[in-house]
Amino acid sequence: MIASLPDTGSLRRNVDEPHELTLSHKAYSVGFFFHSLSGFTRTSIFHWTLTVAGAFVVCILVLFGFVYWQTIVYMTSRNDVLLMEELRVFAANTPEQRLQEIDDRLRKDPRHVKIAGLFSAIGQRIAGNMESLPPHLAPDVPADAVVTRLGVHDGEIQDVRLVAHPLPSGEILVIGRNIDEIGDIAQIVQRALALGLPLALGLAVTIGIVLSWRAHNRLAEVNRRIQRIVAGDLRERLPTCGRDDPFDQLAASVNRMLGEIEALIHEVSGAGDNIAHDLRTPLTRVRLRLERGREHAATLEELRAVADQAVAGLDQSLAIITALLRIAEIEHSRRLDGFSQVRLATLLHEVGDLYDPIAEDRRVTLRVEAENETIVHGDRDLLFEAVANLVNNAVKFTPEGGRVTIALLRGGAEAVIRVKDTGPGIPEIERQAVTKRFYRSDRTRSAEGLGLGLSLVAAIVQLHGFRLAISSGPGCTIDIASPRLN
Repeated sequence: MIASLPDTGSLRRNVDEPHELTLSHKAYSVGFFFHSLSGFTRTSIFHWTLTVAGAFVVCILVLFGFVYWQTIVYMTSRNDVLLMEELRVFAANTPEQRLQEIDDRLRKDPRHVKIAGLFSAIGQRIAGNMESLPPHLAPDVPADAVVTRLGVHDGEIQDVRLVAHPLPSGEILVIGRNIDEIGDIAQIVQRALALGLPLALGLAVTIGIVLSWRAHNRLAEVNRRIQRIVAGDLRERLPTCGRDDPFDQLAASVNRMLGEIEALIHEVSGAGDNIAHDLRTPLTRVRLRLERGREHAATLEELRAVADQAVAGLDQSLAIITALLRIAEIEHSRRLDGFSQVRLATLLHEVGDLYDPIAEDRRVTLRVEAENETIVHGDRDLLFEAVANLVNNAVKFTPEGGRVTIALLRGGAEAVIRVKDTGPGIPEIERQAVTKRFYRSDRTRSAEGLGLGLSLVAAIVQLHGFRLAISSGPGCTIDIASPRLN
């Protein structure tokens, strides 16, 4: 059998495909980059970058202009001071010394920047290197002028700074200095500006684009995460870079908020399941009793007994709904307007009087220890309800022969309401959970109740801004600490 040879064209295609894929990937990457860059240049961040860069350039121009202006002012004033000093020295000399001083001044000028001249009253030159006396020179006032220089640069026209002084003899003494140096300084400033401005502009734009691009990418990532959160993924969190910059601080705050929202939603979901479970049980019992009563009741008394049992089940369901509405009302702070001064000792004695018969029926000793009156700021009815719930739980879970104590203590600037019993107590791992709605431990499921008492207490304490503390061993101790007014 002759083996068939592979098609050389297919081999060539197989060999070329990786190269073509690489080129295609590079082309896609380059195209994606330019597409992203094009989109970035249309963003407000990029426009603000250009605006800031333009403002930076304007600041540089203003700075250079200010430096140039201050340099000119300084050099001009310095020249004027020197010229006025020389003029006073020259004017104080005798005519012969004055001519000698002018000659020495010009001879000791290697850079040929000094100007001096002595003119007659009618403007004829007597000495110096000035061809003629410039017109409109005020006496003893430095001024800019254009003169024709004699000597080495014979016939050269120069811009100079002059000061003229009339002598007692009628002659006019003129002292000056070439101001081309100031023009040279202006050219130096212009060259520095021409060389430095494009570099500074390019650096500012580059840094601005880099920082803006990073901010743009980070905001884009944040936006993508937010979109996933909006879509329902509450486990998503905003990204952080670990640099503790304002972006990280904002992301950390938002992440904490998202964690709280997720916990609240899970709590609401769990509360909904608990509500459905706790309402289904009594409603199912009501339905079964009504069905059995319809089928088996033979007399009116039997029907009434069935109806009474159904009413009791419905009352239990209504109690659950009423308790939930009560907690929601307290958590939404609708009772803040009812706050006033509350006397805690009187309130505790009233709670003790209310539950003393109940405790006596259960053979539990109830004692109130509130000798010193203490006043706090709060809603009296809500605080009464909170303490009553604590005492009710304490009496309910304390075995026969046990003891429940309601005490009012003072701890520094706080007033502490303490409800202590000799019951089984609350394990440490359950102390956070017992304040949640419908939570009931395995040891208390057989007891009557809705699992909302401590939730109501926690809501009242939170509304007032007080502090709730639960401890055990032996028995259970629950404290409500509040700032006292006296």
